[in-house]
Amino acid sequence: MNHDRYARQQRFVGIGAAGQRALSEATVLVVGIGALGTHAADTLARAGVGKLWLCDRDIVEWSNLQRQVLFDEQDAQRGTPKAIAATAHLAAVNSAIVIVPFVANCTAEFLDALPHLPTLVLDGTDNVPTRYLLNDWCRKHRIPWIYAGAVGSEGASMVLRPDGHCLRCIWPLPPATSELGSCETKGVLAPAIAAITAFQTAEALKLLTLQHDAVTRGIFTCDVWRGSYMVVRNQGGKATDCAVCRGEHYPALETGPPAAITLCGRDAVQIDLPQRVALDLDAMASRLRGSASDVERTPHLLRFAADGCRFSVFASGRALLFGVQDENRAQALYDRWVGAH
Repeated sequence: MNHDRYARQQRFVGIGAAGQRALSEATVLVVGIGALGTHAADTLARAGVGKLWLCDRDIVEWSNLQRQVLFDEQDAQRGTPKAIAATAHLAAVNSAIVIVPFVANCTAEFLDALPHLPTLVLDGTDNVPTRYLLNDWCRKHRIPWIYAGAVGSEGASMVLRPDGHCLRCIWPLPPATSELGSCETKGVLAPAIAAITAFQTAEALKLLTLQHDAVTRGIFTCDVWRGSYMVVRNQGGKATDCAVCRGEHYPALETGPPAAITLCGRDAVQIDLPQRVALDLDAMASRLRGSASDVERTPHLLRFAADGCRFSVFASGRALLFGVQDENRAQALYDRWVGAH
């Protein structure tokens, strides 16, 4: 190993040699390897976090390149799974750490099947249900996690530790997407992503190096277009009536995810059936060449077009359908073109 790699970082009084060792021994799970997740994973890989687990269900598209920093045009052209593409790029940045890609939907089943509990979880997601899932799972296992979100020119981030309040203490009921807005309706600026993940990863470094007194207690908010940056201080600790904080039950862990999910900011739907059957993608590609168009078998998935929709199908049976927004229609198309094989 090149011992000069982290020299400037170790000279910082908050890190030092002990902090660098702690980073090298940590495991961080990043859920969502899009705009937020690519920025965060890049920073942590360069900082020397010993093990990075990257979880994402999506593939790289051209519209991602405006703000998702670990991808290039080849990734978009090939439709490479984001976790795979990010891992390849980060491996070229830091070969001394372990980076594990998970091309998967983040569910309670996925989290429970991880090789061991991570030291920290970073939120790089784009939807409310997954954030509440992370909240409940992390609280159950007493793992800190860092919420982050951005839309338009605005963003917010906060640290949620086992000894403090959880996301449900702040929002007992998940807010609707219509209340928060989305990148589909408001767009998103890359500088907003950079500002939010700068805060998120700085807090991650504090937690991972055991600098708990330095952790920001409050919600960081910013609007990069209006030049507004502030921390809204917490008014208290855990909510006394929060069943999750009391360990009574964890709502997001008690119900499975829906089979069809509309992807935020996308003309696309994910189909992930509860009962999976492993698919022979090579055999499926051969059968589809007589009826579908643009059939392409890549190392990671099968792509084809049919009924005005573009399909990306994984061997697990999970599929992304592009060019459709209605979940019922997406389910019918899946049954017709994937489920029948």
